[in-house]
Amino acid sequence: MGKQRRNKGRNINGIVVLDKAAGASSNAALQEVKRIYEASKAGHTGSLDPLATGVLPLCLGEATKVSQFLLESDKRYRARIKLGIRTDSGDSEGIETARCNKFDVDRLSIEKALLKFTGDIEQLPPMFSALKVNGVPLYKMARKGIEVARETRVVSVYHIELVDYAKDEIELDIACSKGTYIRTIADDLGQELGCGAHVIALRRTQAGIFTEDDCISAGQLTQLKESGGLEKIDQLLVPMDKAVLDLPEVKLPSITASHMKNGQPVLVRHLPEEGLVRLYEDEQFIGIGCIDDDGKVAPRRLIVN
Repeated sequence: MGKQRRNKGRNINGIVVLDKAAGASSNAALQEVKRIYEASKAGHTGSLDPLATGVLPLCLGEATKVSQFLLESDKRYRARIKLGIRTDSGDSEGIETARCNKFDVDRLSIEKALLKFTGDIEQLPPMFSALKVNGVPLYKMARKGIEVARETRVVSVYHIELVDYAKDEIELDIACSKGTYIRTIADDLGQELGCGAHVIALRRTQAGIFTEDDCISAGQLTQLKESGGLEKIDQLLVPMDKAVLDLPEVKLPSITASHMKNGQPVLVRHLPEEGLVRLYEDEQFIGIGCIDDDGKVAPRRLIVN
């Protein structure tokens, strides 16, 4: 008799909107939620710094197929920034590289400086980041004291507001495009003000459609599982199509859907002229399609139900 196959977890599909705890890496948070749900497959939607807390959507099972769309979504943050000290990482986890004990900064000068950080801005990605150069994450090189050339890139800051100011600490509310480094904004702002600055607390308040109100912590999940079992926490899973609600909806009859599932583009009435669409077989979400040059809808990422 052959060896019994090890159970690799449950085939469960959906999104967990985690309130990430401070100090944990995004991957550690993902592994913890995967373990709590006893899921066979899980993926995150772009990492949050260990220092950061807040909205981290995690995709279980087939929902990993929509994780890219959450990765590319806009984000919102609340950042607490200390003036007068610059660090090599742009946050309080790094090593102090410069200190300014006397500086003349007031609310007006901060708000004036912030005007330079609105709209499309150029950022140099920090060495302490997960970006890869020749397959190696920058932070691994940074920890060895190696600095490599990085290219600046354009990101969009839709809104940046000074919400609190006291002595040498400020708090900012920032809405931005994917790939925006809040630590870089803090560091650049410190240079603009002539005193240096770094992030001491960071909370992501929104990722795409998901906000703090949708969040649940790993601790809460554990308590609910202990009191009500897997069934209780399964009820909290967000349907995976919620991640792509901004895409137009296309409903397919079963026969048309079966052609689609076989990889064939299909002709459907009232399609958008271009772009990506949400596909449904009757009421069931079956994945993402795209409009091809012939005006048909072709499969892009299909869900296996």
